[in-house]
Amino acid sequence: MLPDHVQSLLSDNDVRFILAQFVDIHGVAKTKSVPANCLQAVVEEGAGFAGFAVSGLGMEPHESDFMARGDLSTLSLVPWQPGYARIACTGYVDDKPYPLDTRYVLQQQIERLSKHGWTLNTGLEPEMCLFQRDINGGLRPVDESDTLDKPCYDYKGLSRSREFLERLVCNLQEVGFDIYQIDHEDANAQFEINYTYSDALTSADRFVFLRMGAGEIAHDLGMICSFMPKPLSSRTGNGMHYHMSITDEAGTNLFHDDSDSQGLGLSQMGYHFLGGLLHHARGLCALAAPTVNSYKRLVVGGSNSGATWAPVYVTYGDNNRSAMVRIPYGRLEYRLPDAGCNPYLVTAGLIAAGLDGVERKLDPGKPQNINLYSLSADDCRQRGIDVLPQTLNEALDDLEADSLFSEALGSGIISEFIRLKRDEWIEYNRHVSQWEVERYAEFF
Repeated sequence: MLPDHVQSLLSDNDVRFILAQFVDIHGVAKTKSVPANCLQAVVEEGAGFAGFAVSGLGMEPHESDFMARGDLSTLSLVPWQPGYARIACTGYVDDKPYPLDTRYVLQQQIERLSKHGWTLNTGLEPEMCLFQRDINGGLRPVDESDTLDKPCYDYKGLSRSREFLERLVCNLQEVGFDIYQIDHEDANAQFEINYTYSDALTSADRFVFLRMGAGEIAHDLGMICSFMPKPLSSRTGNGMHYHMSITDEAGTNLFHDDSDSQGLGLSQMGYHFLGGLLHHARGLCALAAPTVNSYKRLVVGGSNSGATWAPVYVTYGDNNRSAMVRIPYGRLEYRLPDAGCNPYLVTAGLIAAGLDGVERKLDPGKPQNINLYSLSADDCRQRGIDVLPQTLNEALDDLEADSLFSEALGSGIISEFIRLKRDEWIEYNRHVSQWEVERYAEFF
């Protein structure tokens, strides 16, 4: 029998259907709509999917079904879709957890932490853009007056998109998101919603839910809400910064130490975890920036507003937003991921890299509290600062070369990720862009 509070949630809100939801390897939500009276079966047995039909599950047409088993603790209403609830699911095949299901991959890394009595808390900061299609099918800002060179925090830009923002925020608040601020970001038509951190699995589940809601609410308003990493070449891209700390069973932040001689409030454990992130930065980059388009965001150089706000250099600093990792006193802010990532896979990679740093006591070196964007290539070499991969293919080479991720996350999920992303890279390279046509058609 379902617990009383679950039955009350369904009956009090006239829930008729449950969205049994998991994600593919890209982090895109996949669902089946299940009548509410079948929820017990979704929890115990799972909703069945043909795994071969889903990207990145590595299954063949003749194999057993992929069964998405609901995690009852995630059951919530879908406020923008009255009569529906959503339950986040973990994949099973032949009654066993499926190793290419990325939610399960993250759960395995969380289990490694729990053996020490530790919990990873993450606070995610998703950025998104509001567009509409022009007559040629191109994207343009919904608010045609949003044209400032430096639009960050602009009142007019925020106010004129308030219908979408208010609807999204109110819907998320209805299901327990503790949202504390909304702002216009550094690109035209770009916004960020900030909400209170939670344990890593809950954060990943919530981010998927947020993208689901943002897309549907925007569609209802005749808009497109894009989480594409770099939708406009001359503007800043859509990042998703990760704030991280690890707590013990008493709730003490193990990354925090006021006696830190460098004044960053980090403990030795915090520095060692950071050391792991830096040591494995290039391989981890493929998981955090997983598309061809991601590397249009991670570039040396500026944007129309004066900065990209995206990391390029493998280093860390105090309040340094030009570094890959910023230290907001006693915790870490990993600035590399973009809003198009799979949050389960990124978080699993962060745990694997960070724990390797803790176990091997890796030294992250000294902080770089300077504007890294102003450094030349020679300056970086002299300071011993590495540069992040500048293409998806380069990042995949680094992921393949770093055995940690195959060993910790599973060779199956990493090889499948690399296979699919190599195909993406090949397809991209074969594509003839409008830039090429304009440049070369009559050049010779």
